[in-house]
Amino acid sequence: MSDLGTDARYGDREGGGEGGTAGGLRTRAGGLWARRWRARLRDDRGQVAVEFTGMLPVILATAVLLWQATLIGYTFSLAGNAADEAVRAAAVADGDRNAACAQAAGEHLPGSWSLGDVSCPADGDLVNADIGINVPLLFPGFDIPVDITAHASAVKESD
Repeated sequence: MSDLGTDARYGDREGGGEGGTAGGLRTRAGGLWARRWRARLRDDRGQVAVEFTGMLPVILATAVLLWQATLIGYTFSLAGNAADEAVRAAAVADGDRNAACAQAAGEHLPGSWSLGDVSCPADGDLVNADIGINVPLLFPGFDIPVDITAHASAVKESD
């Protein structure tokens, strides 16, 4: 080492480069700082965090759409079950078929799903049930103005 604060390890290989001191050697602080800065510019630390931050809205939107599709599918299942229960109640009802139909349709429906239109017309010996259930928006209890309808039919068992 020399008195000028240079180190042979940081010298310019071609001999007398710019930024050097005596004999083409670079100062330890200047050469090391420049090398660290250049390495820092080529470094990819934090790149995953930046990419994740950029993709987060896409990931969240996909999760929300998949959840909404799940709620719609479950509403189809609930509507089919409600129509089956309603037509069964209407087929065995002795009195008002429409009241029995509407009550049975709402009985087996979870509280967060709201029952829409219910009709149970009788056509000869056949009883039909048409049920509409509102689709919740992201969380049960917040409905969108879309109804899932289901239809079921059964033979009258009483007059």
